[in-house]
Parts: sequence; structure tokens; C-alpha cells
Amino acid sequence: MAEHGIFDLADLRRRSVDDPEWFWDAFVRFAGIEFSTPYTAVLDTSRGIEWATWFDGGRMNAAKSCVDKWAQRADGRDRVAVSWEGEEGEVRSLTFARLQELTDRIAHGLAARGIGEGDAVGVFLPMLPETVATVMAIAKLGAIFLPVFSGYGAEAVAIRLRDGGAKALVTADGTTRRGRLVPMKETADEAAAMTPGIETVVVVPRLGRADVAMTAGRDLTLDQLTALGPGIPFPTRALDAEHPLFVAYTSGTTGRPKGAVHVHAGFLVKIAEEAGFQADCRRGDVLFWLTDLGWIMGPWQIFGTLAWGATVFCYDGAPDHPGPDRLWSMVERHRITILGVSPTLVRSLLVHGDDLVTGRDLSSLRVLCSTGEPWNEGPWQWYFDVVGAGRCPVINVSGGTEVGCFLAPHPVEEIAPCSLGGPALGCAVDVVDDECRPVRGVVGELVCRAPWPAMTRGMWNDPDRYLETYWSRWPGVWWHGDWASIDENGQWYLHGRSDDTIKLAGKRLGPAEVETVLVEHPAVVEAAAVGLPDALKGEALACYVVLAPGAIADDVLRAELGGLVADRLGKSFRPSAVRFTSVLPKTRSNKVMRRAIRAVALGEEPGDLSGLEDPAALEAIAGAR
Repeated sequence: MAEHGIFDLADLRRRSVDDPEWFWDAFVRFAGIEFSTPYTAVLDTSRGIEWATWFDGGRMNAAKSCVDKWAQRADGRDRVAVSWEGEEGEVRSLTFARLQELTDRIAHGLAARGIGEGDAVGVFLPMLPETVATVMAIAKLGAIFLPVFSGYGAEAVAIRLRDGGAKALVTADGTTRRGRLVPMKETADEAAAMTPGIETVVVVPRLGRADVAMTAGRDLTLDQLTALGPGIPFPTRALDAEHPLFVAYTSGTTGRPKGAVHVHAGFLVKIAEEAGFQADCRRGDVLFWLTDLGWIMGPWQIFGTLAWGATVFCYDGAPDHPGPDRLWSMVERHRITILGVSPTLVRSLLVHGDDLVTGRDLSSLRVLCSTGEPWNEGPWQWYFDVVGAGRCPVINVSGGTEVGCFLAPHPVEEIAPCSLGGPALGCAVDVVDDECRPVRGVVGELVCRAPWPAMTRGMWNDPDRYLETYWSRWPGVWWHGDWASIDENGQWYLHGRSDDTIKLAGKRLGPAEVETVLVEHPAVVEAAAVGLPDALKGEALACYVVLAPGAIADDVLRAELGGLVADRLGKSFRPSAVRFTSVLPKTRSNKVMRRAIRAVALGEEPGDLSGLEDPAALEAIAGAR
């Protein structure tokens, strides 16, 4: 703002939306993102908004700005690029110089195995230093990485590898989750057997297992792969700005997952802007987002943090193992400065009390972040007051696998509890009614009316599905599928997925509205609201709640909770059922799977459950009373 004579954030937001070509060009220069061949046009919409391209004519490589740039600087090569902790307590780190060295050795090894520009490589790894080096190595080659959630079963892995046309797969011998072995190599072998195109499987020795089977001619350890190279720096390939960087798969309720295509320049530029201007990431910071590579926040954390020459902190394990203070102890030990979590995780940790947090030295924290689901005020306030000691802004962002970030506050503006601030810079987002007319003060659909750099370049090998999913509802307008609202103060809020919307006697209700009321009751830790078919109302409201320790699950509490919802939201929204469960089904990224709850309640097929953290949670829902 100072550089361009802008003195008000609202003015910057407006200018970034009204003149996106000015904004994104100015950001590239401000952030020092390197193009070996300068672009001749910032934006090209000649094929229509749906197929917009960015930085046309430019050539670059995302790995150059994230790894090479810092490793080749005297003031950068010895800084820590990646810091890591495993669930069992092991700690490792890589400087930028060592990260570049490992990245180059992996790139040489993959090239020796026939991987080149445009080839797809599956990355089925937990968050490790080797994971960061692997995705950067694939980028250097001009190949395309397919990030695969480390907790998937073989079939879910194979579906993504086949759809992406993977020629190679990088995996680990295993990992641990809550102290139990997760045999990733065995899962990878099953997936490879279902994927005819896989010619190479690389095994990272995460646990140092001696009992892992290796297929001759196909499988190599990481050391064997890196020994194939000449031991010299790998010449990072200059690629067209629109060259694919990775394909991120989203889980759907039915059918095969959607593969969102992201490209080198557009993804790097947008995510660097988000990490820098929203999370305030800069050199000297240690950024930790509790995530997996298979969730979009994994690539976000890696590319966004390294673009600024800061330190990526990675954790491989459960955030509450061996005790509920594990997350806070890591913040203390590693001097985390920027912490990103989901609201659901905060809700599950706050029940253990303040002492586990206040007993740790969290003075290194200066920015708190969140994404994944809508907040309710109690947990948000706890995150701000207890975790952040009332001095760290809560940067609550929202976007998606296909888009990067659409909504975000910034540390330089006032932030209301639970708010998402307003539009992310350069994003022409709006809230509209069923006729695509702007609405204020009421809940509507979140849309975007203009392209932005990290917009997916389509669904992998399926352009028709891309157009049908995002562009068919209103011509030239991206339909995101989230409910949102803008209040009288201009603060933006999310209200959940529009496909989770409950319709009671003609009235629409977002599940987050109900859940917010329920978790305010001292007996309730977590809640999920779903709509079930009802002959009279069309849908009936069913609530599933997890109780705090010591709370009694009886009809008295059931009636009290139902009355609370009716009092707060209106009598017509009184739940038809309040059911007590020991756990809610969630993804590894701590999103509640409401569609799975609804399917179990109706005895229907729940669709894609590959991202489910704990399959036993569905049994708990089935037994809820």
C-alpha cells in the first residue's frame, strides 16, 4: 500500500478487484517471484472467463522461487527451510542449501527413471522433509505431482493415480498414527497393482522398517534413487507459466474424485500473496498448518511459506497424541510464529481446559489462522484469548481445492469474531440470491465474477465436468457452493456448504447456525446438524452431539438442547431428534462429514469415504440414541 500510495485497505481491495492486472503484476514484482522470460500479458480471457490464463508468454518454475532463489543467496542458504517432528518425537530439519541438494538429487533420480515434462508422479507421503523435496523435484523436472492423502486405502490411492496417469509413485515404508503402525508401502503396493502405468515406486524410510517387500526392477529406496544422479545441481527447467504444477483431487459424494489442475505461475503467485499478506509470513517466521499433502493446505503451506524464504514446520502424527497438549508443546519447542488449524480441532481441544495451553510458552506466536469450517463464537474467542493471549489476530480464511482463498481478513484491519473479513485481494467475490442478484444482511450463495490466478485450469481430462460443476448455474459466474453473508458492518461470514443446507417447511437453514447454538451449551463439545426426509415438512432437523466429560445423556438434556435451538432460531426450527454420540465422522483435516451422517441415518450408501479419519465413527453414528 505504501509503495503504491494507497492508504486504506478498502481502497486496495477495490483496486485489486477493479484492476486485477495491475494488482497481480505489482505483487509479482513486490514478492520477487522470478520469471526467466518476462510475461507479455498479465491476463488473457480470449477463450472466455472459464478458461482464463495468466502471465502469458512468461516462463518460470515455482521451485526456483521457493528453493533455488534462497539456497543461492548468502543470507539464505543456511536458514532453515523445513523443520519436522514425528509423532514418536524424532526431530529433523533442512536448510535451504540442503533442501536444494536433496531436491536436485531426487530430480536427477526421477529423470534417470524416465520421468520428464508432463509426466505425472503420485506423492503418497506424510508431511516430511522428503515430501517437500519431492514436490519441488517434480516441479523442477516439469513433471506434475499428484498429492495423495497419507491415510487413504489402496483403492482410493489407485483411483487418483489412474486418473492422473501416474508413471511413478513416491511413498513411505510406513508412518504412525496414535502410536499404531500405518503400513503405507503395503497400501502403495496394492494401489500400484491396480495402476498399470506405474513403472517406479520410490520408498522413503520414514520408520526404517526392515520387513518391507521391494519389487525388483520397480521399487527403489530413496537412497537408491538419488544414487542414480551425477551428484551435481539439477538445471531447473524454465516452463510456460501455464504449465501444470499439480493435480489436487477433491472427494465427491458420488462418482470419481475431481482432479483440479493448478499451474506453476498462477498457483505460486496467488498462494504467495495469501501467505504473505493474509498470514503476514516473512523471513524469520516458522509457519505450521496442521495438514496433510492431500489437503490443499499442504501445497499451500509448502509453496506459500518457501516463497517468502520462511520455515515450513511439518508434523507427522495425531495432534492430541500422546496427550491433548501435543500441539501446544510443539508450538513451544519449535517457536512457531504462525499457526493454522481448523475450528473443529479447536473445539475438540478446548474441553481439556486452559491449563494445558497457558502452561506452555506460546509467546512466539504472532498470527493465528484457521480454515475448513465456519466458527462459532465460543471456540473462536478461546482460540483468540487463550491460545493467542489476546494479542494475535485470527486470520480465518475460506477458499477451496480449486481456487486458493476467496475470503480473508488481514492483520492490518479490525477483525470481528468468526468473521472472514472480506474478499481476498484480487478476487471479485459476491453473495447472491437464486437469481444471482447481490444480497446483504441475509444468507446467499458465494460466487466469483472474474478470474483469479489460482483458479483451477479445469478438471483433469474432463472439461465438461468442470464447466458443469462451476459455471453452469449462472453464465460467466463461478458458483462455489458455500453459503455466506455480509452484515451491516461489511463483515463477511460463512454458513456452511449449500449442499448441506436443511430445508424446513420451505425455510432454508445452514447446519452451522444450529451447531453454533448447540455448542454454546456447557454440556456439548461438538455438534452436527443434518436434514432428514419428512413427509410433512420436506425435511426434519436431526442433531448429533458429543457431550463433555461428566455430562449425562438423558431426555432432560435432550429436551433442553432442543428448546435452546427453538428459542434461538425460532420454534419452526426445533430439532425433530437430538442424538448423543461419542464421536463425529471427520476427515483428517478435521471437517465434519455431514453427508456421511445423513447417509448412515437413512441406511444409504455414504459415497466417497476415502478421507474419513476414523471408520469407527460411522458405527458410533449408527448407534447414536
